[in-house]
Amino acid sequence: MIYFVSTPIGNLKDITLRALEVLRSADVIFCEDTRRTLKLLNAYDIKKPLKTCHKFNERESAEKIIAAAREGGNVAVVSDAGMPVISDPGNAVCRQLKAAGEQYTVVPGANAALSALILSAFPADKFLFVGFLPEKAGEKRRILRKFAQTEATLIFHVAPQDIASDVAAMAEVLGNRRACAVREITKLHEEAVEFELAEGYKGEARGEFVIITEGAAEKENELNSLSVEDHILHYMSQGMDKKEAIKQVAKDRGEPKSEIYKRALNL
Repeated sequence: MIYFVSTPIGNLKDITLRALEVLRSADVIFCEDTRRTLKLLNAYDIKKPLKTCHKFNERESAEKIIAAAREGGNVAVVSDAGMPVISDPGNAVCRQLKAAGEQYTVVPGANAALSALILSAFPADKFLFVGFLPEKAGEKRRILRKFAQTEATLIFHVAPQDIASDVAAMAEVLGNRRACAVREITKLHEEAVEFELAEGYKGEARGEFVIITEGAAEKENELNSLSVEDHILHYMSQGMDKKEAIKQVAKDRGEPKSEIYKRALNL
């Protein structure tokens, strides 16, 4: 049998009894980084063969996983921390297992995104997990524009070296919203720091981050149901000049000002 096993995201005690049972019964464990997984296994005196399964060898790993399972072995798949597949390697493996008709199951457990959502105290009745943003600035903005009008709380994974650029891109596309930077989850220095996107995150850029932002305001979505021209005229009727109105409409819709300007030439 093949098991996708969730592992601790910080505190090594955050592992389920079932996860330990599966890891102890596994004939082989496929992991993202053998050094990280070995630390966990050593903490629980588990000694098993380890093989790598990372984003550069998922296809080959899937073939080995299928072969091991068909030989009658128990196979565990883990990532460095948290739930495999979720912003981690494993999705390509799942697709190949499905295509091959190979059964697999999941052993649930720790999850950084959901833990951060709770620590932020932001609305959790509806939320959207975006994950990591692309490295290139243009790609960051393109992805953010897709979710600019989503009313649900947005959840992002952010590496410490990207915190400044990612927050700046969020402020540019999403507009000024409340946000919360959550880091060191389940560890000694765990913290959830609330801030305004326009002001940027002023805290320490160390450790893996989850950034939570408010969803779009309902009023903004109502305005976005208007045509671009009527949207601009709405703000002009409130006393904004045309340039200011175009800037605000671009922010509401998460679109470049140049695109809004083209559509406002006849106003």
